[in-house]
Amino acid sequence: MRAVIKHGAVALAGVLVLSACSVGPDYARPVAAAPAARFLRGQGLEAAPAAPWWTGLGDAGLNGLIEQGLTNAPQMSAAQARVRQARAGLRNARAGQWPALGADAGYLHADLPGFGAGDFFNTGFDAQWEIDIWGGKRRGVEQARAQLAVVEAQRGDAEVSLAAEIARTYVTLRAREASRSLLAQRHEVEAQWVRIAGQKLAAGTNVRQTLEGARATLSRTEGEQAAVAADIGALRDALAVLTGQAPGALDGLGAGAVPLPPEVLALGDPGAMLARRPDVRAAERAYAGATAGVGVAMARRYPTVSLMGVIGLGGTKAGDAIDPSSFASVIAPTLRWNFPSFGRVEAGVQSARGARDLALAQYQGAVLAALQDAESALGRFGAARVSWARSGAAAGHGAEIARLQAMRGAAGTLGQGDVLAARRDAINARLAQENDRASMTLAYVALSKALGLGWGTQSAKAGG
Repeated sequence: MRAVIKHGAVALAGVLVLSACSVGPDYARPVAAAPAARFLRGQGLEAAPAAPWWTGLGDAGLNGLIEQGLTNAPQMSAAQARVRQARAGLRNARAGQWPALGADAGYLHADLPGFGAGDFFNTGFDAQWEIDIWGGKRRGVEQARAQLAVVEAQRGDAEVSLAAEIARTYVTLRAREASRSLLAQRHEVEAQWVRIAGQKLAAGTNVRQTLEGARATLSRTEGEQAAVAADIGALRDALAVLTGQAPGALDGLGAGAVPLPPEVLALGDPGAMLARRPDVRAAERAYAGATAGVGVAMARRYPTVSLMGVIGLGGTKAGDAIDPSSFASVIAPTLRWNFPSFGRVEAGVQSARGARDLALAQYQGAVLAALQDAESALGRFGAARVSWARSGAAAGHGAEIARLQAMRGAAGTLGQGDVLAARRDAINARLAQENDRASMTLAYVALSKALGLGWGTQSAKAGG
């Protein structure tokens, strides 16, 4: 028995030396396309923010809704579940590198040529271990680790998308609320004009077409008011669902202004953005996993060595299985080689290489799409800031014109209809200004999403 153990230990030492190698290609991060120099030009950029991007809008209500959504939304629960599943897969891959232990009691009858027949009774512990000579199991651990990183990045992508969708819905809601208030003011002005036109028609100083035109204008505004009211209700319900609540749960949400983005946008190095975007990160880790998968497939070309060991009580009689003095141990190496299946194994290697090449192409495509997305979003944000500044100036001019016309009306040098028309124009300019304000904030949200900002914050709070 001791001779068996000694020879088994020598064999074990030999295969452990061999198992220091790993077949298959080692992973190297691919070179990604770089952002154009114009990406940073004239945009007033600073270092990437330490806090989530939405806090830069300075709206406590929005902050609370996003935090609630990241905690309670069903899609986030699903993403967390996929992460837990991938972590279990990694633990399983790591466990496969070590012996499988068990406790048993057994009986063995053997009849071997040259040795004769015999019985063996045993109780104790057994272990089975397939030694990772060619590194296939280690490559499997690399693959599982990469897959965990993929689903963690996909969870981050879900965080980015959900936060951006909540912010878009919230900003649109605030913009529609501002429109409702301004439309009410315009409705009041137009109703006054209808009354004046009716009075002038009755006095014979006006024609009927003027009255009908005023009524038509008032009716269009009332139609806009109805549409805005319906939008506000739908947007409140959408916000409720995005934050994991039933429609109607946010009917009591108070009104507020459209939040404004910070004057200086904190984005950081655009090259680092590629590593920060969760979809790019997921694609890069998928390529790493596919590279490890080539090693897993290549390891199947070679023979495997397994060890089976037994430690316990045993002997040739049934009583030896419970006799403390009958200590017994056995180690039995086994060599297995699936050489008849070389065609299938080689097909598996080629398939793994194809999967790696596909993952590389998908990563390169993700990088290019991210660059295009970021460039477009940054351009739209810059244009939206200019539009909001111009519409603000136009609204200021409209307000001044309305003030001057009101002074002339009070002095009796201008008719009341002209005074009301100036007020209506000023309100329309304010409507355009509010729409441009919302467009600018929505462009900021889109840019933050395009740069992959804000993900990982909720994951860190939840413990990863």
